[in-house]
Amino acid sequence: MSEPLLVVRDLVKHYSTGGVFKAAGPPIRAVDGVSFEVGRGETLALVGESGCGKSSVARTLVRLQEPTSGSAVFEGKNIFDLDRPTLRALRRKIQIVFQDPYGSLNPRMTVGDSVAEGLEIHRLAPRAEIPARVATLLQEVGLDPSYASRYPHEFSGGQRQRIGIARALAVEPSFLICDEPVSALDVSVQAQVLNLLVDLQARRGLSYLFIAHDLAVVRQVAHRVAVMYLGQILEIGPTEEVLANPRHPYTEALLSAVPVPDPDRQRTRILLGGEPPSPSHPPSGCRFHPRCMHPSKDERCSAEAPSLRPLGSAQVSCHYAR
Repeated sequence: MSEPLLVVRDLVKHYSTGGVFKAAGPPIRAVDGVSFEVGRGETLALVGESGCGKSSVARTLVRLQEPTSGSAVFEGKNIFDLDRPTLRALRRKIQIVFQDPYGSLNPRMTVGDSVAEGLEIHRLAPRAEIPARVATLLQEVGLDPSYASRYPHEFSGGQRQRIGIARALAVEPSFLICDEPVSALDVSVQAQVLNLLVDLQARRGLSYLFIAHDLAVVRQVAHRVAVMYLGQILEIGPTEEVLANPRHPYTEALLSAVPVPDPDRQRTRILLGGEPPSPSHPPSGCRFHPRCMHPSKDERCSAEAPSLRPLGSAQVSCHYAR
């Protein structure tokens, strides 16, 4: 891997429960000891079922919510130790593209004002030059510069997501967190937005943390993939190796659900038993053992938590993966 731009170690994010009229119960362990690195110019995809903690990782890294513990070192600085002025300056370099391309845009602001907001906040251009900068950014994401005077409700979902990308690029970041950026879009539009992200990475040298649940999407954009389940990473490695030769039973099950475009090929679906456990009451030992169908599963799986260990060029958290 290239030189790490971001190094995350033992990231934990727990949410307290209870309230004024309700006693506090066990915390919701949304992220429970996650570690990974993202290199310069690299895309790391974070995949897993809804509720596994992917978006909590994203929001914690940009400190939209504070971590419970752990570290995230970006360009030599621990994001979680920064004071407010330093964090504000760092946010120029780390931007986020949200899942909902409409909800993430202010409906009362024109497209031009939304894209220009970061330029104004960080004082990156004289006021007289901002309209030209906005026009250039809209062109870069495949939109007509005349759209700057319109409002978000006048655009399709794919166009709104392009506007969100332009807004993120306005402050010239080096790292983008893409939180399910195409899951709300039609399939044909998804391909266009994914191609745009790949092109922008090549032109600007961007690094991405790409959060998704669709492994077919991940194959198109990611250099490496990390598979999350119940707040922990179960497998991480080069995308082609993980998708072609999954070692963890959960990764195998996820891949078995991906449709095959060839009608002459059949993929055997792996059906997991039961429901995902509650993140406030995770099972002992391996988090996945209550639903695991691995033939070697035994008492060790419920008693001893496996650690990530090297297998080929990947790492897998399973006692019996080969």
